Amino acid sequence: MTEHAPAGSELPDGAETCLSFTVSGPWGHFRRIEGNIVKQTYRVIPRTTVAGLIAAMLGIERDGYYDLFAPGESLVAIEPTSELRTMKLPMNTLSTADEHMASLNPRGKLSIKLPDPSKPRQQHNYEVLVDPAYRIDVWLDNDERYDQLRSLLESGESYYVPSLGLSEYLATVDYHGEFPIEQGPDGDTVAIDSTVPEAVDSIVPDPETRYQIEQTPAFMERDDGGRTTSAFVSYAYNPDGGSLTFTDVATYSVDDRTVVFT
Repeated sequence: MTEHAPAGSELPDGAETCLSFTVSGPWGHFRRIEGNIVKQTYRVIPRTTVAGLIAAMLGIERDGYYDLFAPGESLVAIEPTSELRTMKLPMNTLSTADEHMASLNPRGKLSIKLPDPSKPRQQHNYEVLVDPAYRIDVWLDNDERYDQLRSLLESGESYYVPSLGLSEYLATVDYHGEFPIEQGPDGDTVAIDSTVPEAVDSIVPDPETRYQIEQTPAFMERDDGGRTTSAFVSYAYNPDGGSLTFTDVATYSVDDRTVVFT
């Protein structure tokens, strides 16, 4: 049974600093799980996708990183820093179902399967993000992985090529540095730069500011079939890339920005 992810109102022991970077690209697609004919995208990069992106940078295999980003073992804050706009993009694709895959070198010691290029293409309409950019603040309880990630960000290196949802949508990663996580600011209302989880009732409406709510996967667990989503989170965010004002939300200050962790 899936649950809603809690906001990081209380920091885990040892969560004193975080690493901050911006991931951006000309295109992005984070496929909504309820999509059918039109492959729709989430507007905000899901927390599970952030985990997969960082795991790829660290060189961790698929299905090998869920414990690293489990509740209490990690903190992630996500801030859209650009207008989140989309467009429809038709794409011709080949089926990757087992019956449509062809083996290369089937009698050799090494054999791989690829989509059979002789089969007719199927056209799908993809909803894609145009010029998306997100600032990510991340803390990991695993000191070895945290230090490895910091070293990779400082050197501009990555084990696998970073991408925004699909492998062909290459991403640029800009490292801002390591910053202390400080409580606050306090007040009856506070402007928050990041997305805010589970806080729709705490939004202070402003006629000049747009806000949207989006539910996305937050945590995953390994199971017999590979993986499954164990919790979702509903984010409130500004689709134009600015801050929103809230009341009664526990916040943290990172690099003179106000964020909420999940």
